[in-house]
Amino acid sequence: QNPLPPLYCTEFSVQKIPYKDFFLAPLFSLYYNLILDTCIHISTERNRRKDKTMKRVGFLTSGGDCQALNATMRGVAKGLYQIYKDEVEIIGFEDGYKGLMYANYLMMKQSDFSGVLTKGGTMLGTSRQPFKLMRVPDKDGLDKVAAMKHTYHKLSLDCLVILGGNGTHKTANLLREEGLNVVTLPKTIDNDLWGTDMTFGFQSAVDIATDTIDRIHTTATSHSRVFIIEVMGHKVGHVTLHAGIAGGADVILLPEIPYDIDVVTGVIQKRAAADKKFTIIAVAEGAISKEDARLKKKEYKEKLAKRKYPSIAYELAEKIQQKTDKEVRITVPGHTQRGGSPCAYDRVFATRVGAAAAELILNQEYGYMIAMKNQKITKVPLQDVAGKLKMVDPQDGIIKEARTIGISFGDQ
Repeated sequence: QNPLPPLYCTEFSVQKIPYKDFFLAPLFSLYYNLILDTCIHISTERNRRKDKTMKRVGFLTSGGDCQALNATMRGVAKGLYQIYKDEVEIIGFEDGYKGLMYANYLMMKQSDFSGVLTKGGTMLGTSRQPFKLMRVPDKDGLDKVAAMKHTYHKLSLDCLVILGGNGTHKTANLLREEGLNVVTLPKTIDNDLWGTDMTFGFQSAVDIATDTIDRIHTTATSHSRVFIIEVMGHKVGHVTLHAGIAGGADVILLPEIPYDIDVVTGVIQKRAAADKKFTIIAVAEGAISKEDARLKKKEYKEKLAKRKYPSIAYELAEKIQQKTDKEVRITVPGHTQRGGSPCAYDRVFATRVGAAAAELILNQEYGYMIAMKNQKITKVPLQDVAGKLKMVDPQDGIIKEARTIGISFGDQ
């Protein structure tokens, strides 16, 4: 005899058992299949309702990395889990917009956001995807924007949380214009995003650059040398300005204030005449001379392409040695300014902006960047942010105050 079939099934996908497998009457088989149909219907309905109420949020980090990316994602995630409890799913896209284009993602758990407050880098990975190429198909002919939209809708996302700098925000605004729900967070060590007084990563980078200048001071003093510390900042000089002041630099050279090499060497000679045997110069990697500032953009790019020096620091060093009798040394902290643990300030700031992003998602307020204005967390429309740089203002109070205490910007 065949054994009786089980009345309760844990797998609702089990095939219905036909009458020929029963030794009982057809009526029993009818009841059995009716119960099975009911179980399948109940399971399907529960899943349908769950999918309908479940909040689905995508995370991605794009552009250059910095110290507080993980801390910021943690802030958003903790806020979402507090608001929605178990009714939220977070999907992490790997390597920035590339993950959204090619549907490379992972389903994240609450545990993924534990123990990451102090960790630098980004748990999701990142990549640079130039905005000017976003409308250009990839090597296989893929429409990048269409692919990103397809992934968003395929996963039934309610919102996309994007952490990045200037280029990232241009693409984020493009996705907003294409109809996607987007909330962004201000990430860049350069602190050059328009619409916010602060970006996470900036203070950590300033601390590292300052520490470098501090350490150079002792060796510069011992050997009576001129030391040039090249700080990150191609287009803006916020990191160099703050690190230079904090580290006690004698000369600070910024992209926003073109320098005269004769003014720079004059400072060195003046210090030597006052029996100050060393000089510390903090220079942004995008610093520019007055002569070069007069060139047209195309002409300047052509000149840079032919430049024999690895960077601005080496060009300065050679010219200073030609005009003075001083020994010159160069220090380039480079990517150390992006690495390591976020400083205490960035941890607090990352947590605040992350929590604010969760509140925007709760209120279904999309198309905004979380920002800080006058020490208060607020929101700024994405269309107002995209494509704008926040430069160092040569007339700003911090510049005037630095000049008052004798710091030279190489211009006068």
